Amino acid sequence: MTASATTTDVIVLPEGEGRSYSLGTMRSVFKSDGGETADVYSISEWWLDPHSSGPGAHSHDANDDIFYVLGGTMTFLLDGKRLEAGRRAFVRVPAGVEHDYENNGDEPAGFLNIYIPGGFEEDMPDIVRWFETHR
Repeated sequence: MTASATTTDVIVLPEGEGRSYSLGTMRSVFKSDGGETADVYSISEWWLDPHSSGPGAHSHDANDDIFYVLGGTMTFLLDGKRLEAGRRAFVRVPAGVEHDYENNGDEPAGFLNIYIPGGFEEDMPDIVRWFETHR
């Protein structure tokens, strides 16, 4: 895949491939977004080291977040309530709902994230800089 992929291009990525970002104990790999999806959605894979926290409680004014757990067990904070979500669990967080996630387990835990509508990748450089100075 190249940066010039369009909505009509087939995208096939081997494990670990995509646009990668390191956020301390958390890593993300963006698989398809921006011009590839006409900003309709953004798909990324996220992994957290054992006993590590996510970005902090937040909400999105206009974006739904969908999480599909790939491995380990994620602890989600959803509108003030904690939920344990193991492998193959599905979590949909509508726009406006405060949420966060963390890995309280002894092994890496990760999820596939679908962000609707897209545009998440545009924020990643600022998010990376924030994690470099605050974590």
